[in-house]
This record gives sequence, structure tokens and C-alpha cells, in this order.
Amino acid sequence: MENNEKRDDNQGKEKPKRSFNFYWIYGIIILVILSINLFQYGGGMVKIDPMDYQTMLDAGDVDRIVVVNDQVVKVYIKKDRLTKEPHKGKIKGSPISGPNISGPHYAFNIGTSNVLKDRIVQEAEKHHVPYEYETQDNWGREILNWVIFFGVMIAIWLFVMRRIGGGGGPGGQIFNIGKSRAQVFEGGKSTNVTFNDVAGLAEAKEELQEIVDFLKTPKKYTDLGAKIPKGALLVGPPGTGKTLLAKAIAGEANVPFFSLSGSDFVEMFVGVGASRVRDLFKQAKEKAPSIIFIDEIDAIGRARGRSVSMGANDERENTLNQLLTEMDGFGTNSGVILIGATNRADVLDRALMRAGRFDRQIFVDMPDLNEREEILKVHLKPLKMDINVDVEFLARQTPGFSGADLANICNEAALIAARKKKKQVDKQDFLDAVDRVIGGLEKKNKIITADEKKAIAYHEAGHATVSWLVEHASPLVKVTIVPRGRSLGAAWYLPEERHLTTAEQMYDEICAALGGRAAEDVMYGKVSTGALSDLEKVTKQAYAMVTMYGLNDRVGNVSFYDSSGQGEYSFGKPYSERTAQTIDEEVSKLVELQYARAKRILTENKDKLTALATQLLEKEVIFKEDLEKIFGDRPFQKSVEPPNTNGHANGRGATAPVPTDAPATDNTSA
Repeated sequence: MENNEKRDDNQGKEKPKRSFNFYWIYGIIILVILSINLFQYGGGMVKIDPMDYQTMLDAGDVDRIVVVNDQVVKVYIKKDRLTKEPHKGKIKGSPISGPNISGPHYAFNIGTSNVLKDRIVQEAEKHHVPYEYETQDNWGREILNWVIFFGVMIAIWLFVMRRIGGGGGPGGQIFNIGKSRAQVFEGGKSTNVTFNDVAGLAEAKEELQEIVDFLKTPKKYTDLGAKIPKGALLVGPPGTGKTLLAKAIAGEANVPFFSLSGSDFVEMFVGVGASRVRDLFKQAKEKAPSIIFIDEIDAIGRARGRSVSMGANDERENTLNQLLTEMDGFGTNSGVILIGATNRADVLDRALMRAGRFDRQIFVDMPDLNEREEILKVHLKPLKMDINVDVEFLARQTPGFSGADLANICNEAALIAARKKKKQVDKQDFLDAVDRVIGGLEKKNKIITADEKKAIAYHEAGHATVSWLVEHASPLVKVTIVPRGRSLGAAWYLPEERHLTTAEQMYDEICAALGGRAAEDVMYGKVSTGALSDLEKVTKQAYAMVTMYGLNDRVGNVSFYDSSGQGEYSFGKPYSERTAQTIDEEVSKLVELQYARAKRILTENKDKLTALATQLLEKEVIFKEDLEKIFGDRPFQKSVEPPNTNGHANGRGATAPVPTDAPATDNTSA
């Protein structure tokens, strides 16, 4: 019974209809041409060459011949010879049913050669074989050949035009070069991302949800006389979720959503960018209300220059001019909302940023502690985690991390656990992943001499000592002399999440950063190239204090920072040569004072510095607890501090909480 039911079900199902394929036409044309070539002699004749005909003639098998149109010779074989070889096998193998008794039996082509034709006739007379000439009209076949020829040409032309016009796939876009390349989400097509999938960014989501709500229920706003914003600009550092917010808008809004990148307007042909902008807004207006999302809008929205030397670009500026016109020009543009995203808002043209075009600028900043915890929960969902993994602890260990960085850490932790053949991802895997993301791949087999290793140990111990003994340095978490990436060793800290920094805090940070070089100077009386990244960091920070933040008494309360981004096009400095000399002197003075301070601290605690370096040489990795045993409690211990773990068992394989700011030292050779 079950088999019968299955058979009935299969019979009830309709067979899927096969769609017509355009390439079938090409196959039919090829078969017709082959058929004409194979059967062009017709009547069951077998094609032979003149040498075979001569053999038949010498054997006395030929009954008569007929020369058709002075080009083809038809050969008739005597009836009594048809049943003998080789004619019996050849004629039976011809494309006819049964032997051809009446003939003609064979044919061969002599072309237009009169010499060959005369020779054929002479040989026939020599063997007393009758011959005759015949004229045939082949106009039907010639017409068919011409029809097939033109048909093939038309088919090829249509095929090429389809490819060029873009109908045949991505191979050709010549005729559609000015068309918009936007990806359209409508009619049930969605990105499968909603605002619920976006963790953190509460303020940005609230702004964008209002735009989506306006498109869904406009009457609630229009009754009060409100107008829908014409545009919203998402601004923020890379990896903070600007494109993800746009995907959420496409998933939430029940209106057509056009998504493309700023580089999609750029082409090698002149005028293509402006044409694509016009076509994009034309499509959006036809489907209004709708949303246009342009990612990396700075590719076309960069500030217009006055000359080529100022960074002007006619094609890009024409595209920008067309975009400005479409957003808020002479014509109406109701029902179309433009959302842009960039991490270079400082270089955008002022005309693009004004109200009426981008009414709202939504700043998508790096996530804070609570937002990092929410983001981690989203990325930890698909992972098989150990129950001891504390999400709040991971969030505290990752200050300054973007959403993309957090996603990368979760993925790296899973990869590390799989590499160790674990069934679950545990806490140590996440800490190792943070190590991997910040410091790079651990290079345990890097060849380092004993003297170099000792110098690195004192360098890192100097960082740890100074940062422990100054008030405003970030809390130390781990010191290592295991090479990672380009660094030969690192002292890692857990910086506070603060928005304002005082001069005293910056002085202490500079002093701690110079602790490595100062330790080399105190212990060896000479320095090495290992402090390259320290000096780079210190120099930038000192110049920022003097030229940007106004934290120098001699230079005064002035700032030469250019938030508009236009300064990169100018060749001059916004201050005189005398001021430049003053800035250099103050920066040098500031750095040297902190260097002398670091040397003084290390000289006063030389025995503790030596003990710390010795322990570092033994274990290669030491933690906060090790410093407490040598130095005692930190003099400036704060009451609120993120939780830490202790597990520094034996050197290279030690476990510890991992800092998330960049390593304080990078002992890269110059």
C-alpha cells in the first residue's frame, strides 16, 4: 500500500518544465550545415576521390559517367559488378536503405579545372566508357546556403549584443555604463539583519529607527507639520558598525533600499559618475518612498579643490555636483532619503554636510564597557563556551576595541580552542586570542642571543618599574619577553576609560614609556635601538601636548590642530619659523625632563629592577602579582579596578588577564 501511495504521489506531481535555452538555436544551425555537407551529393551517392575512380575504370566496372556543371562527375557502375567487392561494401555502407541499383553510385568533385575535366573525358574514351554533360540549376540549394549564412551572422550579432548590453551576465556593460549599480532590496528581499542584531549603539539606533518609522507611519509626523529628514550621515572610526546599521535599516524598512559604495560611481569614462547618480535617483524616485545608502561616501564627497595642485579632480567633482543637485536642487526630491557612511567626515565638502542635504550627523563611536558586553554576547552566541567564561570580565579587558575587533577576538578564540582540540572555548582561549590580536603571533623559536635577551628583560622591567611607581600610569597587567609579531618584548597595561586627560597624566605616561630606555642606560651605561616604538609614541604625545592641547606655558593656550582636514592640501605651517623653533625646544625639554625622572626612579630602585629582570629571565612572563611581591602594594592603588586572574605558573605557558591597548613597548630593531 505504501509503495502504491508513493507511486500515486509521484504521478500526481507535475514534471518541471524545461526552460528554452538560446544555445539550442546554435546547435540546430550547426546540424543543418553538417547535413548539407554530408548529403550534398544526394541520391545515395558515395563520395570518392579521382584515384578511386581511376581504379574502377581500369577494372572495367564503370558503366558510364555524367559531368554535372563541369564540376561534379557522377559515376554509374555496371549492374553485374554491384554485388562484388569493393562496391558491395561501399554501397551498403552508404546512407540509403538497400543497394542503389540504377545509380549514380559514386561522385567526385573536379572543381573548375578544365585540365582535369579533359583528362577525365580522355580516360573515358580510352576505356570506351560513355560520358555526357549535364547542366543543373542549384538555385534552391544556393538560396538555402545564403539563408543559413545570414542566419548564422544574425545569431552571432544578437549573441554579441546581448553580452555587450549586459543581458548575458557580468561580461559586458558597455551600453549600460551609465546605469546605476546599486543593489536593490525590495519585494521580500532583505539583508536578514534587524536592529535587534545590532548590539550597543543605542543612540544611533534611535535616530535611524525614527527615519524607518517615518517611512512606515508618516501621518504621525506630518500631522504635526514635521518633515522627514532628507539625509543622515553615519560617522565614526572603522569597525564600529556603520554598515551594519545600514543593513539593519534595509532589514527593518518596508520600502525599496538601494545600497552601493562611493567607488561604484567612479569609472574610466568621463561623465559616467554623474550619469549613474542621475540614474540612481531616478530609480529611487520611481519607487518612492525609498532609501539610498552610499557606503564610503568620501570617495565622491571629498571637498572640491580650486586647482589641480590643490587636489582638484574634474570627474569626481562633476559626480559630487550632480549628487548635490539631486539631494537638494531645483527639482523636487520627496520620498527619497539618503544615508551615507564614512570614517573621514573631516574631508567631506561643506556643501554636502549642510542641513537640507544631510540633516543629521550620527556619530558612531567606539563602544564603552556596557556596549562591549552587549556586542560580545551577540558574537558569543554561536560558540560552544565553557560555563566559566565571564562576559563582563572580557568586556573589561578590551577597552578601546571596536565591534569588528571584538568579533575577531571571538573567532580567534574558537580557532585557538579548535587548534588545541578542545570541546569548548574556555576563558584562557579568549585571553590568548586578545594576545594574538594585539601583539601578533608568538614566535617562540626566534633566535635571540643571551645578551640581547638580558637587555630586553631589563628594558621591559624598566617599563614595569616606572609604571608601578608613578601615580597616573595605567595599571600593569603583564610583562613578557616572548617575541610577538615585530616586538621582542612588551609591557601591557589596562588603561582607564576616561574622556579627559590632564597634563600630569600625560607626563606620567611619557615617563613610563621612557622607562625601558632609561633602564638600559642605568644598567649598561648605553642604549640600543629597542625603544623605537616608545620614542615614536612619546614624540607624538609631546608634540600633541604643545601644538594641539595647549598644555605648554611657553607656547601658550593655542592649538594648531585642523579639524576641517584642509590643512593636508597646504604646503605651509600655520605658525612662524620662530614658533616652530620654540615648539621643538619645548618638546625636547619635556621629553628630556621625563627621561631624567625615569632614570632617577630606576636608580633609586635599582635592586628591585634587577630582581624583576632576573625573574623575567627565568619565567619570560610575569604578572601583577609578581610585582607586588617585589615592590609591595602600589603606592597609588585605586579602589576600583577590573578583576584579574592569577595563573603565572611557569613562564612561557603562563596565563593571565590580557590588556587591550596596544603594547606599551615594541622592541623593534631600527
